[in-house]
Amino acid sequence: MTIHRAIVARVQPLTATMTRVTLHGEGLTAFESTGVGDEYIRLFFPHGPDRSDISLPITTEKGWETPEGRPVAPMRTYTVRAVRPESREIDVDFVLHDHGVASTWVADAQPGDVLGVNDPTGLYSPPDDLAWQVLIADQTGLPAVARLLENTPAEVATRVIVELPGPEVVQPLPGTKVTWTYGGNGHEASRLAELVSAAIPAGTDMTGGYVWVAGETNALRTVRRYLRKELRLPATRFKVVGYWIPNADSWNERYEALPEAVRAELVALWDDPVVEEEDLTIRYESRLSDLGL
Repeated sequence: MTIHRAIVARVQPLTATMTRVTLHGEGLTAFESTGVGDEYIRLFFPHGPDRSDISLPITTEKGWETPEGRPVAPMRTYTVRAVRPESREIDVDFVLHDHGVASTWVADAQPGDVLGVNDPTGLYSPPDDLAWQVLIADQTGLPAVARLLENTPAEVATRVIVELPGPEVVQPLPGTKVTWTYGGNGHEASRLAELVSAAIPAGTDMTGGYVWVAGETNALRTVRRYLRKELRLPATRFKVVGYWIPNADSWNERYEALPEAVRAELVALWDDPVVEEEDLTIRYESRLSDLGL
């Protein structure tokens, strides 16, 4: 993994609740325009008022670490909306809200600002027999949905369902009919679980099919259990990706306040080599729910 220094080249408002930032940097030539549509990157932000002063981490075998004597750079995870390696550029779309490191930064973003960017990782992994797919997301998943659609072969039938705060923030999506629903997104209870169960009801023939769902992490716990435990889908037929947690800072504080033994127990839940990853995730999420997290 490499962490690159990237410069803001352009800032483009998309809707009242989303802004696109184009990043430029020599290291971004390694990003592929044919990469996986839901690739995510970690963005490292300035730690103080100087928007060009980035404490870029040093990569290690286990991930990264802050250089000695330097402050820790705030980090957030985002999907890559578009890649243009020939011009050393990537686009990242930010959801705007009234708090948080990333949203506060993007509210004043301008050309010349500096961020750290690590190499991308994709999660979308349809089966070899893909003939149809359903993509369901809230607003945070909209950039990935758009790129997935751009990368999907024309012969693959695709249904898209997106939950937005309201009709005023609808964005055009390429090449398919979209069902827009309104709610969730931190303004009221998410309906992602309901939308998934309506789109993929019990008894659905999943031959050639794939389901990709992204959005509020807590709401997707129910989605994951439904697809895996109730419908008994193999992991090759779906991907569920939690993008955000309501009041994330408070959640992190409550997690860190857990007794050390409980946190060790949570980490140990991932150590069973016999159980598949999706089932380990369900086990982990169930324990978090028991703990009120």
